[in-house]
Amino acid sequence: MPKASEIKKNVAIEYNGKVFLVKEVYKSTSQGRAGGSVYRIRMYDVATGLKVDESFKADEVINLADFSRHQVTFSYIDGDEYVFMDSEDYTPYNLNKETIAEEIPFITEATEGIQVFTVNDRPVTVDLPAAVDLEVIETDPSIKGASATARTKPATLSTGLVIQVPEYISKGEKVKVSTTESRFLSRA
Repeated sequence: MPKASEIKKNVAIEYNGKVFLVKEVYKSTSQGRAGGSVYRIRMYDVATGLKVDESFKADEVINLADFSRHQVTFSYIDGDEYVFMDSEDYTPYNLNKETIAEEIPFITEATEGIQVFTVNDRPVTVDLPAAVDLEVIETDPSIKGASATARTKPATLSTGLVIQVPEYISKGEKVKVSTTESRFLSRA
């Protein structure tokens, strides 16, 4: 069983008899004599979807819940639900748009490396690869002779995400985008 200091984002834990999915972990260190780090964990109840914020001491032991990962591909949108298909046994996993709101700007039918987390065989969230390739659908015209270290300009990508790209990037190009920082990494 891990300590609170070892808990990471997108992990399922058991707390107070319920299963929660960890969405964010904040570390704060007190400045007084007491010392010691406190980890503030923002998590969501898997059954109800309610948000819970709890604080744990760094050495406090936390129970991990029984969860599994499934390699999937994005299939289609059905109303408010995004449907993902298991790459091995073709099991469909439906996830509500609100549940995966932060991940939606990076998901296309061509996105590879998506994983669905299930707790007790119920899908709870998706895990994206570190970077995805998206097409630039709108940006100012590229400037001839612009260097790689030059200024940036806004670009709208195929999913509606707007990021800053170097001036040499033009409409129709594919770019590699960081899914954790929502920023341009390179041409794809």
